[in-house]
Amino acid sequence: MKRKPKNSKTIANRARIDPADPDPVVVRSASQVLKQDGVLVFPTSGLYGLGADALSPTAVKKIFSIKRRPAHKPVLVLLSALGEMSELVAEIPDYAQALMDLWPGGLTLVFEAGKRVPTALTGGTGKIGVRLPVHPVARALTEAFGGPITGTSANLSGRPAVASAEALDPDLCHEVDLVLDAGLLAGGPGSTIVDVTVWPVVILRQGAVDRQAIDRVLY
Repeated sequence: MKRKPKNSKTIANRARIDPADPDPVVVRSASQVLKQDGVLVFPTSGLYGLGADALSPTAVKKIFSIKRRPAHKPVLVLLSALGEMSELVAEIPDYAQALMDLWPGGLTLVFEAGKRVPTALTGGTGKIGVRLPVHPVARALTEAFGGPITGTSANLSGRPAVASAEALDPDLCHEVDLVLDAGLLAGGPGSTIVDVTVWPVVILRQGAVDRQAIDRVLY
């Protein structure tokens, strides 16, 4: 009798999805996973992400457990609409408003977290990183869910992020409820992370949006 491969759950819980024209039925099914405090893998612009209800302490706890992520490391959030900012952040400085004009895209802005944000999501920093996604599947998923979801990379902490469902860690796949497989993604750097709680702003991680683009907006 053959043993099941370690990544059998990846296959059993994988839903294929067109990266350019996501099937609304698949998207709605995935959004239901989120509404039940589940966790799923989904495509972002270049890499796969790990999604859960960003305002649910239960779901956020699962994200940290699945990733084996240290509690002091924050997890960023993807918005379904700019109107959600009022739920997530305490204030939006004028200069940060200018940077938001670069959305949607690979720019994560770090704000002082609002009162509804689970403390675990901020890693105890009191700050929250947010962005508006550009990938059609990520946009459709957040819109169907109707609220912010986590957008951290779908990898175990300390290991590389991945651009294909086949490259996902089997241990991670065993613990998520669904994998939305959009095929091979573009790869490349993650989002540029900018702390806008201070002036001048501080680039915490250089990624998809370069310094020159940020400076053109600010200065």
